[in-house]
Amino acid sequence: MPYSLIDAGVNLTNHQFDKQHQDIIARANAAGVKHMLIIGCDVAASEQSLELAIAHQQFSTAGVHPHDAKSATDELETQLTQLASHKQVIAIGECGLDYNRDFSPRDVQRSVLRRQLALAEQLNLPVYLHERDASEDMLSILKEFNVRGVLHCFTGNAQALKSYLALGLYIGITGWVCDERRGKELQQLIPSIPLNKLLIETDAPFLIPRTVSPKPKSRRNEPALLTYVCETIAQLYNLTPEAIAQQTTLNFYNVFGLKAK
Repeated sequence: MPYSLIDAGVNLTNHQFDKQHQDIIARANAAGVKHMLIIGCDVAASEQSLELAIAHQQFSTAGVHPHDAKSATDELETQLTQLASHKQVIAIGECGLDYNRDFSPRDVQRSVLRRQLALAEQLNLPVYLHERDASEDMLSILKEFNVRGVLHCFTGNAQALKSYLALGLYIGITGWVCDERRGKELQQLIPSIPLNKLLIETDAPFLIPRTVSPKPKSRRNEPALLTYVCETIAQLYNLTPEAIAQQTTLNFYNVFGLKAK
């Protein structure tokens, strides 16, 4: 590849990747994806994400996804603080609100989100945020805290985008933008995202870009396919993929307070 990329969000602990991590990362490297952020969706997965990040020289997060908010215990802050003491853990999350599936009661989702935002503020760490069909409540809660970080896998409308950007958040874009059916609104919004606030991610194994050809036999997404997201976004900005790769790499280092490698 003539340029290098950073996958700003991959669920490498998902069972679809079991016993394949070495191969997944090798394919990613061959495709120009040199670094990735391995996401934690509950305490156990956050521990596994950290183990993978250490083993493969990557980065990880520590947090509880709104789907799993109902599993959070009184020990959550202690558990996440211990995980965050490792240099590989660069954000609290994936945390947020999901009113689309409501796998956890909404009041519990809001409570666990507030706890993680307070902890991130205490630890001076960015947050890795998830929001689906809950932008009004999400924005209201975010304004209670001194928040910095990324709104991952953005799929919202123009008003939500404007509001998240007003809070100084970075915006993560996935293969959703490559979908000519449900991604049309997002495609129209892409040029509204300042280039210095853009991140690209796969959210693998989910959201495989529809522009991938030929489709892999597994039908799953993986970090090596981040190039398809980069290329689609480049077209929407009328820029080269190299320019998008360079800017999003710089943005990743900036939002997570890292030194360029």
